[in-house]
Amino acid sequence: MEEARILAIDFGEKRIGIAITDPLNLFAYPLTTINNDSGFMKNLKALLDQYKVVKILIGNPVKEDGSQARIFSQIIKLKNEVETKFNIAIEVVDERYSSEIARQRIIESVKSKKKRRDKSLVDKNAAAVILEDYLKSNPRI
Repeated sequence: MEEARILAIDFGEKRIGIAITDPLNLFAYPLTTINNDSGFMKNLKALLDQYKVVKILIGNPVKEDGSQARIFSQIIKLKNEVETKFNIAIEVVDERYSSEIARQRIIESVKSKKKRRDKSLVDKNAAAVILEDYLKSNPRI
């Protein structure tokens, strides 16, 4: 059976957190953090090829009152760019609280305070939270 994984993106102006599903799309794993710079597309393409990604989720940090976050236009720009360049299905999903949930998990699971201060840890774990929520609400993908 062909692997058909889903990749999730936690967008940030400096760093972009990446999470990936297992080959059966049952679990989400924090994968990596990529700098949001001129090399991002090349790095993303390598991951799409390596993991045979068929769908990308991009988290949209909706505000408490339901209004769009300041970076919403950058998220839509990224979505359109990736869709056009790689011809892949992309879904923008509500990611309210994903960073807070990720921080809490890190506090509970990472014993070293020095390691907990690594901001890239939050980014890739927030992407995993986005992916887990999606898998829970779409059990048979």
